Amino acid sequence: MNLYTIDCVLQYKINASTNMLFQIQAAPHPEQSILNEHLEFHPSVTWHEFSDATHQNRHLRFNLEPCDVFKVHYTATVQKQACIDPSQFKELEIANLPDEVLPYLLASRYCDSEKLVGMATRTFEDMPKGYARIKAIEQWIYMQIQYESGSSDENTLASDVLIQRAGVCRDFAHLGIAICRALGIPARMVVGYAHIENFAPDFHAIFEVYLDGGWVLFDATRLANPNALIRIATGIDASDVAFATYYGDIELIEMQPKIFKAEQSAA
Repeated sequence: MNLYTIDCVLQYKINASTNMLFQIQAAPHPEQSILNEHLEFHPSVTWHEFSDATHQNRHLRFNLEPCDVFKVHYTATVQKQACIDPSQFKELEIANLPDEVLPYLLASRYCDSEKLVGMATRTFEDMPKGYARIKAIEQWIYMQIQYESGSSDENTLASDVLIQRAGVCRDFAHLGIAICRALGIPARMVVGYAHIENFAPDFHAIFEVYLDGGWVLFDATRLANPNALIRIATGIDASDVAFATYYGDIELIEMQPKIFKAEQSAA
């Protein structure tokens, strides 16, 4: 098992009265345990936390009045559980899938999988089904799509990424999800804290696929180890997992979502 320390700082300029929603806290999940955590707001605000019914993502909700600097500081120590080797996991026929994973077969706002059926079938249909096929999809995206900051925006769909052949982590994840769904494989997005060499600290998006042994994480950017990611939120696509959603007028000044490996502990 491994211990990780989270140290996340977000700073904003608040130009007008604003309603805020944050998803920055580590998620309660079988793969990780939150040993301790702390939240600070400057100036102080009255806030409350709630979890959504579908994914149990943790949301912070509060209202803000205009100020030059509003700071959120979240710290936590999280223990990651030992990972099971998924290399022998098989794909399940749709008739054998659990009811709760069926929504992850459907096209969604950013994962327009219905447009990718022909491409996905031609490229991956003849491969042996299972973990190895998902790794092949991950590898194909890594080889075909250029990681390029600023190459996409909040309107970019998986099909756009395929055409543009460039994107950032959320675009790589959306394309992986859309290809899997086009093949009848349940897939969804996961966002969390991950250490990435030579990049400024940022939240990292990857995709997760349902196989006969459970959900398995994949990162087509190859920038981070999926098994070392501290999960914040899970969702159909990026529309479910934004770290900040606001209704008002604000400017992001600073974003420093850092993660450090604290120590190694015996399993």
